[in-house]
Amino acid sequence: MLASPPLAERITALLAHFDTAILPAWTQAGWNPGLQLAHEALDGASGQPLPDKRYRAMACARQLYVFATAGNLPHAATLFASLKRHFGDGAGGWIYSIDAQGAPLDSTRDLYTHAFVVFACAHYYQASREPAALDTMRQTLAVIEDRFADGNGLYHAALAENFAENGSGVLQNPIMHLTEAYLAALDATSEPAYADRLRAIAQAVHAGFVDPGNGCVAELPQGTAGNRIEPGHQFEWFSLVMMAPSLFGGTALASALRHAYGFARRHGVAAHTLGVSAALDGQGAMLDATERIWAQTEFARALVVQALADNDPAPLADLEAWIDQFLARFLHADGWHECLAPDGEVVRAEMPSTTPYHLLTAWQALRLVLPGA
Repeated sequence: MLASPPLAERITALLAHFDTAILPAWTQAGWNPGLQLAHEALDGASGQPLPDKRYRAMACARQLYVFATAGNLPHAATLFASLKRHFGDGAGGWIYSIDAQGAPLDSTRDLYTHAFVVFACAHYYQASREPAALDTMRQTLAVIEDRFADGNGLYHAALAENFAENGSGVLQNPIMHLTEAYLAALDATSEPAYADRLRAIAQAVHAGFVDPGNGCVAELPQGTAGNRIEPGHQFEWFSLVMMAPSLFGGTALASALRHAYGFARRHGVAAHTLGVSAALDGQGAMLDATERIWAQTEFARALVVQALADNDPAPLADLEAWIDQFLARFLHADGWHECLAPDGEVVRAEMPSTTPYHLLTAWQALRLVLPGA
């Protein structure tokens, strides 16, 4: 299914903005040549780096994914070397952050971080065929399975520096990104073991996190007090699962995510702006109306995935309207607004180095409906 000429024109505008405004920012003002890392954030008005209090391994990994996928392999190679030098232990383990001078700051073993290292290395390997990237990916996956697995099919969200349990529990979001990482590893290698692990994760996520009443993947395990539903994560899970029907087709998680997608659209997307809210309760009541940019891009990706999965042009019409709103509300000539209130007021203006990952994963999906894709 292909985009109409007006939709194709709008998608092309998003891609051009990414190429001319987003990417150069992180090799120019956003780059710290001393540490060979991207600054953590830029000022939304001036585009200059904000004072750095830390540098995170996850942020470096996301930048590695972006530049490997965008085809800037020399910069990707620099990021890969910096990732290993600053954050890695050489055996597949990673610390969370270093301070502004490059010394270890937080040595927690964070599943979210490890998942993004796998994801980034898989994409860097596909772009460069650098053997060290594949080795690092495999070492990190071995650490995840050996150290983070909780014995019940899921994973601890974080561990102490020595990989001892630290009471973090099991959380949905790092497991979602581990799913994304395993999908990237499978694409990079075609190794059947990764497919087996993905199906097992899907089964465990459905059992542990899916609300049987609405089909949504909650942030905390079912039965946890104060649980919540994030519409952006419903769209993100929907895209990851529906884009891999040979893996997930017919699973309970895939079936549930159809309901989750509808729930998030009904309760979490504003009718007049198509802005996606941050959090709902299990009945769809608003808990946090803030509109974070990543949730907007996950909605756009899910619209494309739904159109392709169902061979239905209706979501592409919604996408056209969404792009008009997104261009007007979230993007500006030099970058983006990170968070808006529902009325469009900017509530977080800085531009984190982690956000280009969200933009690019969505824009890569939008490319699928362009003529010639």
